[in-house]
Amino acid sequence: MDKISSLKHLFVTVFLSNFALNVVTPAITDITMDALCPSQDKCTLAIYLSGFQQAIMGLGSMLLMPLIGNLSDVYGRKALLTIPVTLLIFPSVIMAYRRTTNYFYAYYVIRTLTGMLSDTGIQCLPIAYAADCMSEGNRASAIGIVAGVGSAAYLCATFAVRFLSTAQIFLVSSISSTTAAIYMTIFLKDTTRHINKNDDNALNQPILSNDANDFRSDSSERTLSPKNIPSFFHIIYLLKSSTTLLLATFISFLYGLAEGGIQTPFMYFLRARFHYNKDNFAVLMLICYGGATFSQLILVPRLAPMIGEQTILSLALMAGFINMLIDSIAWADWVPYVVALFPMFLFLAKPALQSIVSKQVGPNEQGIAQGCISGISSFANILSPFIFSPLTDIFLSERAPFNYPGFSMFCIGLAWLIAIIPSMMIRFGTYNSNYKIGDVIC
Repeated sequence: MDKISSLKHLFVTVFLSNFALNVVTPAITDITMDALCPSQDKCTLAIYLSGFQQAIMGLGSMLLMPLIGNLSDVYGRKALLTIPVTLLIFPSVIMAYRRTTNYFYAYYVIRTLTGMLSDTGIQCLPIAYAADCMSEGNRASAIGIVAGVGSAAYLCATFAVRFLSTAQIFLVSSISSTTAAIYMTIFLKDTTRHINKNDDNALNQPILSNDANDFRSDSSERTLSPKNIPSFFHIIYLLKSSTTLLLATFISFLYGLAEGGIQTPFMYFLRARFHYNKDNFAVLMLICYGGATFSQLILVPRLAPMIGEQTILSLALMAGFINMLIDSIAWADWVPYVVALFPMFLFLAKPALQSIVSKQVGPNEQGIAQGCISGISSFANILSPFIFSPLTDIFLSERAPFNYPGFSMFCIGLAWLIAIIPSMMIRFGTYNSNYKIGDVIC
């Protein structure tokens, strides 16, 4: 794993920013319920309002992430990563100050607006940064470790929630996000990509050409100009440039659809079905992300060279389906705790998919490629609340057409099951780049 040590400051930034983002997650369901439906275990308004927020954030991410990834190819990963890390600070400060109903609505609005960039940005841009610094053979390991650091942050955040009051949770989140912004400003070095060494006007050449034939030519010989922001037409050409990228797009969509379902509807399902509260959610996430941290930090670097990313991806998606299938028929409150070990394998899917995408583009296109895949996943997150929130509400109520309270959870797992089909069709192509990893200085 050459040059892994060069990513140490990136790991610290990823850890602090993910800690700030995730430490509030176990508490936000209780806070929303208390603000909107005090002393109730079921709240239709909370389900729909949370679903609406998730949809708006997904829409914003879908539109902004290709642009942010694209600009990071021009201005550098550090400059663009500073934006989502800094935006994490503002929502937590509001709730750390006061948690009345009016302040909750202020938090809701600010969180919705900043979440368009912050949630996906701190996942996407570090992957592009790591891809800049690593050779293709070690890229899966680096991406897995970046994902593992994020999961470790989630694990530590969930563990910390057990010992913090609600006011302290948001205070700690504010401090962590502020520290992340300051740390990366001081210590994180930007990557320097030496591209088109024989062309002094390289930065004026667009990454994507309107002409399909030009697009198929060596993409590493083109760099994006800020004046040539890629349109939807250009992004389609990028995703169609290889069969693998096209299949990765379908997988990303289905994965995002299911991922959106477990962000909000799953928590309200557990709240209504088994009366889960902040502490129960914290324990559940502790188990889930403990296994995820182990698998991403330990298993990915060892399994990727042996069985390949496409095999890891298929196995991970199958684990996700089995997880939600068992949750959907859970007969006791301890069952979700047991099956929370399955995400140890499920969370291998995203770094495997990101590694596959990374190997299909040149060093000068990592930002826009990862941004496009993240944008597709965000688009699925837009649709997810409109599908799973009403479904969860209906099957938890007396209006259910048949007695299956966990039917919406089964449908979430079904999306992962369908994604296995394109994952098994992936065959790696080769990318013939004139610019090797040595052309990137970290």
